[in-house]
Amino acid sequence: MLGVFVADGPLYDFTAYTECKEKPEEPLYGGGVLKSQQQSPPSVQDNIASSYVVNNIYVPSLVLHNLTQGTIYTFSAWVRVKGSSSAMIRATLETEKETYDCIGTVSAKLGCWSFLKGGFVLNWPSNLSIIFFQNADGKDINIEVASPSLQPFSKQQWEINQQYTINTKRKRAVTIHVSDSNGRRLQGASIRIEQISKEFLFGSAIAHTILGNVPYQNWFVKRFNAAVFENELKWHATEPDEGKVNYTISDQMLQFVRTKNIVARGHNIFWEDPKYNPPWVLNLTGPQLQAAVNSRIQSLMSQYRNEFIHWDVSNEMLHFDFYEQRLGSDATLHFFETAHESDPLSTLFMNDFNVVETCSDVNSTVDAYISRIRELRRNGIFMDGIGLEGHFTIPNPPLIRAILDKLATLGLPIWLTEGDYLEQVLREGFSHPSVNGIMLWTAYHPNGCYQMCLTDKNFKNLPAGDVVDKLLQEWKTGRVNGVTDVHGSYSFYGFLGEYTVTVNYGNRTTHSTFSLSRGQETQHFTITLSSNS
Repeated sequence: MLGVFVADGPLYDFTAYTECKEKPEEPLYGGGVLKSQQQSPPSVQDNIASSYVVNNIYVPSLVLHNLTQGTIYTFSAWVRVKGSSSAMIRATLETEKETYDCIGTVSAKLGCWSFLKGGFVLNWPSNLSIIFFQNADGKDINIEVASPSLQPFSKQQWEINQQYTINTKRKRAVTIHVSDSNGRRLQGASIRIEQISKEFLFGSAIAHTILGNVPYQNWFVKRFNAAVFENELKWHATEPDEGKVNYTISDQMLQFVRTKNIVARGHNIFWEDPKYNPPWVLNLTGPQLQAAVNSRIQSLMSQYRNEFIHWDVSNEMLHFDFYEQRLGSDATLHFFETAHESDPLSTLFMNDFNVVETCSDVNSTVDAYISRIRELRRNGIFMDGIGLEGHFTIPNPPLIRAILDKLATLGLPIWLTEGDYLEQVLREGFSHPSVNGIMLWTAYHPNGCYQMCLTDKNFKNLPAGDVVDKLLQEWKTGRVNGVTDVHGSYSFYGFLGEYTVTVNYGNRTTHSTFSLSRGQETQHFTITLSSNS
């Protein structure tokens, strides 16, 4: 990536590493603003002031000068520990006015180097700032740091990079050739092109309030091509009393999404947080609980086999472990195995919070998530996906992107599954090449939504809904009109998805469709106008 520039700044470097290496790699961006101080790795004594003390513990630190307000700083470094087999190392930034508790984490190991990637945006300018590296649990440990990099991006440069990714990953060049039945190319044919569906899945949670509510249904279908049921598939909703299973509401909601050609995620089979389980489940003993679990998964998966593109199998398993405490450490593995056997074509997701929202939560750091995914893989679970809830307070764009970069190394589908609407977050998701879909957590209720409503009770957009609509329009190919050139061709760039095309030439007209799929090369389509079209 070095040496590649977009407009007046560097092209963002998506490089990330999740394996522990014998030697640290060279710093990203050649070290960025640190390059003048940089020595060959692993020695960075010019940057590391080892005498910095945190809670009476000496920790390595990085001294930074003249940081500016509002600049987006991407940060990375390689970390190694001594005297312990492994430790969660957190990078914290201190300025004259404030402390940023976490700008990146890494699970560092003994004897090899691990890659920390993160970033920050300052609320105030700073003449002198310090990044220090410490054990997340506060215990004293010997930490080594190498190949640090700090690369600034202006807001405009960041947005240009986002657009560059959108243009290269979410869109594709198309050339339409118009010929007569003898294969002769026709110059001057008028073409009208319209996108009728999008490849990228962008949706929202829905609730039972959509049933029978035609204005809500129309409002939803006009915007979204994906849905997730807010609560109606959860165990406490389908079996509030033991043995009394009722899928009436979820069946009706599924019928709605079917008739509207909307894809749906299955949320969720189990929830590891005990307070969201049916009360009758909490008092069951081991064998009784195992029987109830087996009945739940068999019933749910047989009812909805092949209906949902995803299943959140064991929700929030990084934070809670109700079933593993009661049924043993392999309980979650059993859930995934049984779900896959029951619905082999559905992608099985881990789904959790505070993975991209922050790095301060030690339960759900990016490396903790990756470790759990790898544990599932070691036990034979390969139909898996990465679900990131995305309940943000204050987004940190470079940290979001850095975490997505590390997760992307797994080669699995990544979804933002429960986003409270925030434009910054939606733009980060859509402009990251490894994100396959975004779901908002904005199911409508007359008494209000979970965090944020997009519409009022009359289904007139609130300001948040207006911005979502703006993004939906921005990420769709508008109606395209053109005329074929001397080669009988017309070219344009379009968002991936399905299109209709109407061609007029003299008194002849033809209608056709084409699918614009992902790829680097220009996609070519030939439309033939027969003499009696």
